[in-house]
Amino acid sequence: MRRHRWTVDLPLYAVFLFLAPNWTGAGPYAVRAIPMLFLLPLLARRRFPRTAAVLIIAGAAVVYFNEIWAYDRGRTELAMAVVLFNLVKLGDRWFAGATAVAIFVLGWQWGFLWGTYTDNPTATIVGIWPMHIAAWALGEFFRTKEKLTAEETKLADAQSRAAVAEERARIARELHDVLAHSMTVIVLNAEGAKLARHRDPEAVGRTLDTIGRTGRDALGELRRLLEVLHAGQAARSPQPTLTELRGLVAQSGRDVSLDVTGDPGDLPASAALQAYRIVQEALTNMIKHAPADATGRVSVAFERPRIRIEVTNTGGGTAPVPALPSSGRGLTGMRQRVEMYHGELSTGPLPDGGYRVRASLVVQP
Repeated sequence: MRRHRWTVDLPLYAVFLFLAPNWTGAGPYAVRAIPMLFLLPLLARRRFPRTAAVLIIAGAAVVYFNEIWAYDRGRTELAMAVVLFNLVKLGDRWFAGATAVAIFVLGWQWGFLWGTYTDNPTATIVGIWPMHIAAWALGEFFRTKEKLTAEETKLADAQSRAAVAEERARIARELHDVLAHSMTVIVLNAEGAKLARHRDPEAVGRTLDTIGRTGRDALGELRRLLEVLHAGQAARSPQPTLTELRGLVAQSGRDVSLDVTGDPGDLPASAALQAYRIVQEALTNMIKHAPADATGRVSVAFERPRIRIEVTNTGGGTAPVPALPSSGRGLTGMRQRVEMYHGELSTGPLPDGGYRVRASLVVQP
């Protein structure tokens, strides 16, 4: 309907077409139907609101000064109410005010010329005012509603962009720390190999292996850095060894089992850290939203070149406590982390009322 607004006007045009006194009355029907032509500017009221209002007011004046057409007042007043509503809705209050004055004057003019032929001329004149007052009020209402909707849309877009930007910045800080760490390791090992090249050649070989492995990992992180624009590293935290993951699960304060397979030590530092953060965010969501007696399970498989993560929780047997405030950025952050490593993320409720987060990260050699 917003794309084809003319369809909304079809019922209105039907009212104008069938409203009396077109079908009965003195004089030829063709003459009595001429006021219909004065309503044609309504077809352009959306594109040319001021022009349509002027033409409708002029047509109303012609109708009210003609004895044959004067009693076509209902359709004429309705047309003036429509253009008044249109002007107010568009925020053209000055022109709407002038139109309202013209409508008021034409109403009194009709009363002086033809109202004496009615039982109560004053009521005939004043009785039409509520329609125009309602037209103005409806115009203000719809204008305010449209402005509010537009502001809400802009606010939602701004919040979404801010959430993504903040999460990107956080990931950027994380990758920055990992790259800085890798470069430091390379430099120190290179200096150490230089000093030990005469005393312990075997140590030099091991050191060069370390430098090569660290350099390859750093190049991989640099490629992801360019892909995510400034993707990097948030605050430094311990690498997700088995001990650290157990500590994370223990900190949740919930009945959560942990199943870890593989060795994260063989993976790039930032990839292992992203896995740690995903588990952390999934457990945080469980603490926020799951009932107090809900149980959980964390499964992490470090299988190069892929890290598989699954965090589930049951629905619990008690009524859920009121949810803690949520910014909605947790899933956005997990999605950003997964996209950095060309993986997959799926989240959703379970049949028993619980929830599952399943993610995978692809770590290229």
